[in-house]
Amino acid sequence: MTEHRIGTQEQWQAERDELLKEEKELTRRGDELAKKRRELPWVPVEKDYRFETEDGTKTLADLFDGRSQLLVYHFMFGPPYEAGCPVCSSITDTLAPQVPHLKARDATLLLASRAPLAKLLAYRKRMGWGIDWVSSGGSDFNRDLGFLYTEDELRPFLEGEIPATVEQNARMCVTDAAGYVTEGPGLSVYALSDGTVYRTYVTTARGLEPAMAYYGLLDRTPKGRAEDDSTPLWVRRHDEYETA
Repeated sequence: MTEHRIGTQEQWQAERDELLKEEKELTRRGDELAKKRRELPWVPVEKDYRFETEDGTKTLADLFDGRSQLLVYHFMFGPPYEAGCPVCSSITDTLAPQVPHLKARDATLLLASRAPLAKLLAYRKRMGWGIDWVSSGGSDFNRDLGFLYTEDELRPFLEGEIPATVEQNARMCVTDAAGYVTEGPGLSVYALSDGTVYRTYVTTARGLEPAMAYYGLLDRTPKGRAEDDSTPLWVRRHDEYETA
């Protein structure tokens, strides 16, 4: 028997109507925050970053591919990894289908990781994604944005009790905890104007949740996310759920 509160249709409708008012307020607040993001100052990118791509070495400006806006998802796939981060993989399941829609709005979306390009392209083939992926391993791109850490910086974390999720994801990437957490996920956004590249926005951690569509849907189910810090993360690569 369910332990959840039971009510009539009338009770549900009354509470739903009140909740809808709060949901609409949250939407309006989201619109306000989006406007503030767009109004952030642009920062010129002065360093000459180089990326390995399927079409040879390119600059950051080249990655715009003829458009004036660029979104880069920093996918956790470090040089020692043998497979991409499962959480980043779940995010890319959402990102990849958006590429043509963003192109239609003058925006290029791609992935960047530090692993060698051949590893990235082989993994992309396995996952079946139609999104460009570049290797940033030969530059300070990830480090300068705060998405790469040294073992010395991570020592206090590594000498403590490693969370089960970190151990699990490290194993799934065929590396150890130190190799896994030196990489960090993130989204960085750029504008190209009069030949100059500007950084306009950067986010990480829960700022990436808009790209995790399953969380928004689970938030609307009776069980919700059903996660806690004491259990390993449930997320798998989309071709691994049946064997999990």
